[in-house]
Amino acid sequence: MTKKYVIIVAAGKGSRMETDVPKQFLLLHGKPVLMHAMEAFYNYDSAMQIILVLPPEQKSYWRGLCKEHNFKIKHQTANGGETRFYSVKNGLKLVKEDSLVAVHDAARPLVSQELIAMLFQTAEEKKAAYPAISVSDTLRRLIINGSSKIMDRSKFFRVQTPQVFFSKILIHAYKSKYSEKYTDDVSVVETRRLCKPTMVEGSNDNIKITTPIDLVIAEAIFSHRKSE
Repeated sequence: MTKKYVIIVAAGKGSRMETDVPKQFLLLHGKPVLMHAMEAFYNYDSAMQIILVLPPEQKSYWRGLCKEHNFKIKHQTANGGETRFYSVKNGLKLVKEDSLVAVHDAARPLVSQELIAMLFQTAEEKKAAYPAISVSDTLRRLIINGSSKIMDRSKFFRVQTPQVFFSKILIHAYKSKYSEKYTDDVSVVETRRLCKPTMVEGSNDNIKITTPIDLVIAEAIFSHRKSE
């Protein structure tokens, strides 16, 4: 069985949450958002190596939260970088063997074990996989003079995490120089033309907590799951 890692990126400041507490530490159903994200991967495969990327100045705070919530899932920590690109690059330094590596946003605490399993299985067969969901809103593209043009929304998808790759591919991709066009790991791999990652159907529940209303929605989803 192929060794599995997950790099959980929790280095963002979360300024849009309008709170002094970073979004990964906000409480969701009585527990920090980040802990829910880590539990999702642990519950899928307890042998998976978990690498948590945090700003150095937040590490002691995190240790305090682990003690407060009696959180004992084993994990390693890496230092967050100036951008997400550098944070993932730092996390990859702790991947020591040929493996499958997932990269996941700490602010997506509701990722399901079913989606995680599908992505690892697809990546093992196709070298790389990522989740995405179709766009339901009408889209318009801004053009010159403030005018706009309607777009065919069937050709657009909203990309999520986790994104899963063979470790050799991802490590090699992150040897490239930083570019602002690198908004996720798939964009780094595709730019280096190392492989063509396979898109799989994501989940509407797999929301990213970015604004205060997202936390309210996440609470509702979490409560609904518990009631099923």
